[in-house]
Amino acid sequence: MIKVLVVDDQVLIRAGLAAMLRASGLDVVGEAADGEEAVRLAADLRPEVVLMDIRMPGMNGIAAMERILADAGGTPPKVLILSTFDLDEYVYNALRTGASGFLLKDTPPGRLIAAIHTVAAGDVLLAPSVTKRLIETFVSPPSPAAPVLDALTARETEVLRLVGHALSNKEIAERLAVSEGTVKTHLNRLMAKLGLSSRAQVVVLSYDCGLVKPASR
Repeated sequence: MIKVLVVDDQVLIRAGLAAMLRASGLDVVGEAADGEEAVRLAADLRPEVVLMDIRMPGMNGIAAMERILADAGGTPPKVLILSTFDLDEYVYNALRTGASGFLLKDTPPGRLIAAIHTVAAGDVLLAPSVTKRLIETFVSPPSPAAPVLDALTARETEVLRLVGHALSNKEIAERLAVSEGTVKTHLNRLMAKLGLSSRAQVVVLSYDCGLVKPASR
């Protein structure tokens, strides 16, 4: 049973989410009303997934996520961001910091449950095409690519580029004529070399280093 911590400053939303998750068979180990409480409960309860609101009084969700991931040690929880708008600089910063994905607050219950299972399993980032739009909207001009990419093999660099184009592991495997397991191995290796903890950070880095260019707007 997946252990979930629910974080939202609005008590009705928080209680409703917790009740729905419990009814679906998930183990809601705690509920936090703000970022500071989220950090404390994450350290005490060790959830596998944190369902995190962004805009809260005091410590916001991004600052709380940074603390939670930094303090977690070897097995940090997956952080699933809740947002009101899909194109939101707060969401972009959360993905850059290490969030495993994001959902809109009007997401249907079944999709929310599936999303929690997805990130708990360490699978592909939710809605990669929307994430790509986010990054293209808020990404800074690229820095020189070579210092970052020198640590990677040619195949790892290619996987990095394709992840940046929002392709799934299956699509990358078909493009490179290899197995999905091979793609996952290359992805895990490049993330370890570059100190990345989520697929979202891989996508952001592909833009930051100039390997993928934002679309014209």
